[in-house]
Amino acid sequence: MDLQLKDKVIIVSGGAKGIGEGISRVLAGEGAIPFIIGRNEEDNLATVAAIEAAGGRAYQVVAELTEPSACEQAVKAVLAKTGRIDGLVNNAGVNDGVGLESGSYEGFIASLHRNLVHYYLLVHHALPALRKSKGAIVNISSKTAETGQGNTSGYAAANGGRNALTREWAVELLKDSIRVNAIVVAECWTPLYEKWVKTLANPEEKLKEIVQKIPLENRMTTSEEIANMTAFLLSARSSHTTGQLIHVDGGYVHLDRALANA
Repeated sequence: MDLQLKDKVIIVSGGAKGIGEGISRVLAGEGAIPFIIGRNEEDNLATVAAIEAAGGRAYQVVAELTEPSACEQAVKAVLAKTGRIDGLVNNAGVNDGVGLESGSYEGFIASLHRNLVHYYLLVHHALPALRKSKGAIVNISSKTAETGQGNTSGYAAANGGRNALTREWAVELLKDSIRVNAIVVAECWTPLYEKWVKTLANPEEKLKEIVQKIPLENRMTTSEEIANMTAFLLSARSSHTTGQLIHVDGGYVHLDRALANA
């Protein structure tokens, strides 16, 4: 299926590693031009180089997205380079463990800046360009907004906000024919996830326990599977889909986990 993404300029926040890298690579493979926004220039350039080596095109801009002014400057940099924005993927963030009892006001607010505020600011500043292109927005979200996890109040609240903003923007932008959807991620294998597992007392045992609870095929979701859905939602092939929270999780959130061992 031709997703009709050729030459489309797509901002991907946190597009150099993990899920974001998967999204950048898949978009480039579809002929789009991912514009990676991330804080680490070395990581950004490495992903751009990998995309170019595979025959694709990509650009990058360094930005610390927890700083509001950096969000505006990043969007300006994209427009200065390409002159257009056809889509935006809000992906950057981290499950930072700012809990209720163990957290603080400062930590909670910082978590919202790491995981939610820049979602709003990037779209806010990109909106005039998105209106011109009738572009699409995809917010990457997490199961924590729906299932809870424990000891991660900041991240859970941010993801609840991501889901709410998806529906809110879908309503507000109907008149502009800008579609807004979210992908809810559960257990996706990334370098950051691997790093977290290794901090546990019995990492191999814990990973096996997690995987056994994923109903479809008892395996982790891959970043490419998240990326494939992202590309579809950005494309004209999903032209009448907006305001949706789509779970790409092997049935983890909504299916009875007893099925995983059936």
